[in-house]
Amino acid sequence: MLQKLYDRTLELSDHPKAIWILALLSFAESSFFPIPPDVLLLPMVLTAPTKAFRIAFVCSAASVLGGIFGYIIGAYFFDVVGQPIVDFYSLQHQFEQFKVLYNDHGAIIVAVAGFSPIPYKVFTIASGVTGLDISTFITASALSRSARFFLVAALLWKFGEPIRGFVEKHLAKLTLLFCVLLVGSFIILKYL
Repeated sequence: MLQKLYDRTLELSDHPKAIWILALLSFAESSFFPIPPDVLLLPMVLTAPTKAFRIAFVCSAASVLGGIFGYIIGAYFFDVVGQPIVDFYSLQHQFEQFKVLYNDHGAIIVAVAGFSPIPYKVFTIASGVTGLDISTFITASALSRSARFFLVAALLWKFGEPIRGFVEKHLAKLTLLFCVLLVGSFIILKYL
């Protein structure tokens, strides 16, 4: 079943509208959606390595725009939209700590969150809630999200076929590792 899903994702990643789906996924993940754009970014670059940097650019730009949407949620709609998202991830206590940290280290926090596998949307919303300077937020987001997605694209562009073979050979183990890292990041955030 996992192999069929992987094969289907590879097929979809070569679809003419795949770049728009990636943009939508990247936008949504930065503000409210739990699935990272890497699930589509990876197969898209593997199937079209000559478009690797265009794909990374679209993913980065959509992610920053989604981050701005998350910022707006935090700044203007936190009670209605933002709080349920924080509650969904069970991060109420950590969110209060984030608000205090933002007073002194907002740009660094956004930059680290944008590059790491932890849920970036929490930080975009927190930036809006705390009133982090919007230009600082956009700059930190653009640098960190671009660094993350361009690094992935560059590695896949350079080592694509060997990595593709490795992924296909160890798909089940890599999926398990990805799930452990994703769940682990939520646990770390919950108990920080």
